[in-house]
Amino acid sequence: MRTVRLDEGLYRTDADNGVIVLSERLPTVRSVAAGMWVRSASAHEEPAKMGVSHLLEHMVFKGTERRSARDIALALEVRGGSLDAFTARDHTVYQARVLDADLPCALDILTDLVRSPSLREQDLTLERRVVLEEISTVEDTPDDLVFDLHAETLWPDHSYGYPILGTRATVGALGAEDLRVLHRRAYHPRHIVIAAAGNLDHEVLLRLLTRLGWFTFPPGPEPTDVPMSPAARQVTRRVARAGAQTHVVIGTDTFPYREPRRNALLLLNNVLGGGMSSRLFQRVREELGLAYAVFAFQSFYRHGGVTGVYVGTHPNTAAQAVEAILTELGRVAREGLDAHTLAEAKQQLKGQVTLALESPAARMYRLAGVPLHDVSYRTIDETVAEIEAVTADDITAVAAEFLDPERQAAVWLGPQ
Repeated sequence: MRTVRLDEGLYRTDADNGVIVLSERLPTVRSVAAGMWVRSASAHEEPAKMGVSHLLEHMVFKGTERRSARDIALALEVRGGSLDAFTARDHTVYQARVLDADLPCALDILTDLVRSPSLREQDLTLERRVVLEEISTVEDTPDDLVFDLHAETLWPDHSYGYPILGTRATVGALGAEDLRVLHRRAYHPRHIVIAAAGNLDHEVLLRLLTRLGWFTFPPGPEPTDVPMSPAARQVTRRVARAGAQTHVVIGTDTFPYREPRRNALLLLNNVLGGGMSSRLFQRVREELGLAYAVFAFQSFYRHGGVTGVYVGTHPNTAAQAVEAILTELGRVAREGLDAHTLAEAKQQLKGQVTLALESPAARMYRLAGVPLHDVSYRTIDETVAEIEAVTADDITAVAAEFLDPERQAAVWLGPQ
């Protein structure tokens, strides 16, 4: 194993079998957040298997070789801790938050979930119904559904466009053997990142993981990358749906998380729709009174990204709201930001970045992102300095490329 010190109280260990372990010691807290990231998720699925990663994430909680579903549910909750998981586009995450004294128990349970799920057919019959209900929840929540529709429209030929939950047809057709195949392929040390933050010691963490066998498990196959395909641009899709509102997402593809221009785009999004002081909030909600919810968003993945704007408004005012949004996008695309606005945006983003790291869980996520996105670790001061270093020319270039109204893909969901 090779261990390096990244910062005060912060270490990274790369084991010979491929597993990566990172930790940050926060001696002023009495808790630990710990997680295991599997570098396999919806982006790695075939069309006929959409949702298999998410279904597997559910199924590991139905029982392992040593624990029943009830044992798993009670193990940390009775100690005041929590245990959960989620599936993203590039990875699947299993995580726990516990008192520092309960870290050995949390790691044992996380290891059991990741390494030894039972994946029984009889459990799948029940859990499939749960996932189908989850899909129904999204279908009944139009301000969630519109984002899935936008991803599908933006990436019609790439797995970034797949719904993470899958579809009724694909989930209904998945069997326990599909889950076992995925588990055998992806749940191996070369695919695993383990991160923890809180009142812990890195050497103690390594000893606990050694006892759990993490450094002697066979490495498994190398993780596979998913080549990008072109995104759709200059396209408008209208999906008819009864309801009191029309929900619209206007957005375009961008770049991966590791791209240096990330901070420029984050600054632009804050100015456009990052809060009550943003231009879109002030224009669409405060001045025109067209919407309760209007905001800008961005997501950065391993091989791409998306940026855009959401608005929910009355069907009779949807066209006016969209026109106002596109007008503001066009203005910023042409003009960039003046010096005063850029300075304010930098202060806002620096504050958001710093405040976001006030919890062990946030620190844990920050650590895991280093190997997951193939980026170098940066201290908070270095991150703040990078934000401060963004120039007006950087902003102008990113705005011209990604905010041009002619580039956007738009999805309208609501009454016709």
